[in-house]
Amino acid sequence: MEYRIEHDLLGEKQVPADAYYGIQTLRAIENFHISGVKVNMFPLYIRALAAVKMGAAKANHNLGLLPKEIKKAIVQACEETMDGQLDDHFPIDLIQGGAGTSTNMNINEVIANRALEIMGHEKGQYEFCHPNNHVNMAQSTNDAYPTAIKIALQWMNEELVKELQLLIKSFRKKGEEFTNVIKMGRTQLQDAVPMTLGQEFEAFAATLEEEVTRLNTNAALFREIAMGATAIGTGINADPEYPDKVVKHLRKITGLELVKATNFIEATPDTGAFVIYSGTVKRLGVKLSKICNDLRLLSSGPRTGFNEINLPPMQPGSSIMPGKVNPVIPEVVNQICFIVFGNDLTVTFASEAGQLQLNVMEPVIVRSLFENIQMLRRGMESLRTNCVDGITANVEHCKEMVLNSIGIVTALNPILGYEISSSLAKEALKTNGSIYKLVLERGLIPKDELDQILSPENMVKPHHLDRIEEENDDN
Repeated sequence: MEYRIEHDLLGEKQVPADAYYGIQTLRAIENFHISGVKVNMFPLYIRALAAVKMGAAKANHNLGLLPKEIKKAIVQACEETMDGQLDDHFPIDLIQGGAGTSTNMNINEVIANRALEIMGHEKGQYEFCHPNNHVNMAQSTNDAYPTAIKIALQWMNEELVKELQLLIKSFRKKGEEFTNVIKMGRTQLQDAVPMTLGQEFEAFAATLEEEVTRLNTNAALFREIAMGATAIGTGINADPEYPDKVVKHLRKITGLELVKATNFIEATPDTGAFVIYSGTVKRLGVKLSKICNDLRLLSSGPRTGFNEINLPPMQPGSSIMPGKVNPVIPEVVNQICFIVFGNDLTVTFASEAGQLQLNVMEPVIVRSLFENIQMLRRGMESLRTNCVDGITANVEHCKEMVLNSIGIVTALNPILGYEISSSLAKEALKTNGSIYKLVLERGLIPKDELDQILSPENMVKPHHLDRIEEENDDN
């Protein structure tokens, strides 16, 4: 392998000649072989990093601080990076010390070396375009790095919400398909009152639909950025006009409604938006996991469980039990959600660990949030395509369980009262009889009226009850 020699504060190192990254990225590769989760696993993050560098270059050129030739080369290098042409040159671990300096220098070096090529120079000839002096002009890791994170999270949220909406649509479609499938509702895993399978699946859609608004609302917190704050928020090394100009350019480059933070010293160490958004993602995970628990219960059996629905068989379920098929898709989504819960706690601890004018724990916040979004997006896609879309109902079995259930006695409460209804339920359980037969045997309600009351179709929605014949006082 051919090398070029680069130097930094600590000395010289051999950098692969064909690498667009430089010595500081190389040190990060050597120092932070930690999680195996690398920057180049998140293309939107690389795109956001390049967008920040492009916006900075344009703003600095507007201010007469960056020569036109260098600005043009940096912008072209950023455009190529945003197009994904240089993803392989971001090999560092997301978990790193230094508050993200390694990631910031990685993008600085890649842009600088590609800009050098564009201008007709060799990689490493930094006297013509320097990673710090030119690409990182009027920036520090402490404002450029979190700005890129916030931009990336807004783009990632868009993808997450898009997949969530597709899953909602699938549950809603099943709700319509199962509109007339009568089944028994349950509370505390005990028989409750009848409902339809369609109502159950529509409820899945409705509870997830709430999260679209929550995610979008809290992702909007990432619009506030502190470009120009530089090291700690005092704006050192940045022109006074730079913050407004760079925000204007970034709005155009990213298509996002970015705004300048009102207090840079407050904004630099603040990670509150990450905490709130992480909690919102966790809430989505809680709901998804609950739904997957329900799907596994409803499909349990097939002979000794609920057996109300059938999940698409995806793979043999046992190396020893022939014929066994497991609910592997809901199971894997459950496990994804458990990781989401843990990562949310990590974000909480990392945010709390910020000290004075900077939170150096942002790298683990980045990894936790990026992983949660990516895994949930993939998990929801798998749940939708490999499970929900192929679910079928065991219609007759559902209806039979309703007719044999003690729970239908609840419908007799308004007519017979709680005490009589309770005694009917107790006797039915003791004798393994049916509520229907017991009511007729006792002569409590005429058959035609009982048939109307206990019709499952009439027990899944509200009905007017008999009213007392006296003046109604609304007060």
